[in-house]
Amino acid sequence: MKTHFQPLLIALVMMTASLSGCILASDDDTEVSVTAVFSYSPQSNIRTGDSVQLDGSSSLPSDGSLTYSWDCDGDGSADKTGQKVSCSWEVEGTYSVTLTVVSGSKSNSQTKDITVSEAPVGSPTAEITQYTDEEDCEYEEIDNTRDIILWICAMDKDPGSDREIQDVRDVQLSASDSESGGADQYISEYSWDLDLEVDSDGDGNTENDADLSGENVEWKDVAPGEYQVNLSVTNNVGGMDGDKIKVYVSFYGHWTDSDWQIGSGNSNDPEEIEFEMPVIYDKEQGNTVRKVEIILTYPQIDDDCTDVTPGEGNNCRNKLDIYAYNEDEDEAKNTTETPLDNREEGDCDDESDCVLMLLSSYMFTDTESTYGDGEWTIAIHNEKVNDQKIESFVIILHYK
Repeated sequence: MKTHFQPLLIALVMMTASLSGCILASDDDTEVSVTAVFSYSPQSNIRTGDSVQLDGSSSLPSDGSLTYSWDCDGDGSADKTGQKVSCSWEVEGTYSVTLTVVSGSKSNSQTKDITVSEAPVGSPTAEITQYTDEEDCEYEEIDNTRDIILWICAMDKDPGSDREIQDVRDVQLSASDSESGGADQYISEYSWDLDLEVDSDGDGNTENDADLSGENVEWKDVAPGEYQVNLSVTNNVGGMDGDKIKVYVSFYGHWTDSDWQIGSGNSNDPEEIEFEMPVIYDKEQGNTVRKVEIILTYPQIDDDCTDVTPGEGNNCRNKLDIYAYNEDEDEAKNTTETPLDNREEGDCDDESDCVLMLLSSYMFTDTESTYGDGEWTIAIHNEKVNDQKIESFVIILHYK
């Protein structure tokens, strides 16, 4: 009996040892491995300064046991930590980006090369700030969102000493709405060209002269007219851009005086009071007057008048007219055909005549049947034998 038991015991011990080895081997085979896996976006056309998103969420195991570290520039040191990070590079080149994941005593890494190209020079955006006067000289609101529209309101001109239209105004120009082209860029130069027909710097380009410089400038002593202004901007990396805007300066002149009179005259030798009116119509330069309004107001009855020719009409019924002469002193138009009962222009009261002369832009063109632009003369004309009082005289030059 003893002889048979010993071999059986030996066999049992060997079987137990064998099973024990299988169990240990199974534990080693099922231990979880660590694998680093990452993706990045965008995958192409990456430029200096661009932010690239790095995503290590596909790494294993996904049970939350991993820690993540990123080497963005290939120098062997961790630059970022976390499952998802972003990196950017300021110098063009190819960068070896490495993700290292760690779980307990195990770790793994993955490296990918990311190519970064030089970013193109950021281009600035030139923009001239648009604005208008709130109202024109007759207190009408100005509705325009594209141009600069301004008025010269000369409301108290002296009919005795100031009968020439030489009035000017200053124009504010601003480039504060311009943009530099990038976060690290700034506009280093603002140049304003105020006359796009003249090449004052002699470089062959009539639109880049620096007549004024600066982000906000004051264009002084601008006469009535239509102008085009060009803004050129340059940023600190050499990017350039330009913008144009139309500037319209119209004129409203009002002459009045409580003692203003025009002397007596007759049909053969009328008395005239002359006003000098410059008008511009130049389509090539884009400076064209749109229309001219002239309004003369005077009392219908002369209180100091004596009817010297009874039975031949009322010589005390006033009648004044407007005459327009071009630069060559040719008569272009007059108001003599406007009936007395139709002289009610504007807010004319019952005891006054208000006569209107309207000159269209066509009259200032240069053809055989028109009169051209230049220095025109506008005259108040009296053929009556008595002096006549003048209440007011208005000339309006519309350039918009």
